[in-house]
Amino acid sequence: MARTAILNVMVQAAMKAGRSLVRDFGEVENLQVSRKGPGDFVSAADRRAEEIIRAELTKARPTYGLLMEESGETPGEDGQHRWIVDPLDGTTNFLHGIPVFAISIALERQGQIVAGVIFNPVMDELYTAERGRGAFVNDRRLRVAARTALPDSLIGTGLPFLGRGDHGRALKELRYVMPEVAGVRRIGAAALDLAYVASGRLDGFWEHNLNPWDIAAGILLIREAGGYVSDIDGKDTMLETGSVVAGNEFIKAQLQKLLKSAAE
Repeated sequence: MARTAILNVMVQAAMKAGRSLVRDFGEVENLQVSRKGPGDFVSAADRRAEEIIRAELTKARPTYGLLMEESGETPGEDGQHRWIVDPLDGTTNFLHGIPVFAISIALERQGQIVAGVIFNPVMDELYTAERGRGAFVNDRRLRVAARTALPDSLIGTGLPFLGRGDHGRALKELRYVMPEVAGVRRIGAAALDLAYVASGRLDGFWEHNLNPWDIAAGILLIREAGGYVSDIDGKDTMLETGSVVAGNEFIKAQLQKLLKSAAE
């Protein structure tokens, strides 16, 4: 697969930050088992990865704006382009030594996501997509799964935790979805959930209260892999609302119908 110059910049930034995260991940299990020590260490790892990505992206495109999880928004002189970056999606997995986390980088041009990279450095899986050019993992073309019936489908989601999200809504949605599907998975990294929908590992996915950096790259991956993504109401406002439903045409529609029933 021939990559454009802009995608090469994104891949280089993700892989360089990935090397830093892998080194830090190797230290996590050696830390004292306490809440403060490992938590502070992971926060520092997160910031280091973000600074590496910022340096790589701004070196290549100094006029582009940035929206980053740790440092927030930095307007660019360009005004048309913005990087949307999560340097470590799956922080809790990272903290507990679970090798399921990723770097997510998207490029937004005039309000549309035009390129995306999601990289799990431990598993060495590099997901890439450009608008109109398809989606790939390690240069292998991606297609969403072809299943059309919910009872055959494996569905991913995210669950609220201590002090975050609407626990009652989550439980109600699970009560509606679980009896209708082959299984529900909570992977713990929304960027990877979306990448797994694009690759056919998951047939569908839904979650609420997500941030733009969690989902921007994954939205493009799914669409370029032939899938569909919207918010719970079927609108293209995921970056604003933080709610996402995804899958192929058939699974997404059925999943969305269940979630709307749960909301009634």
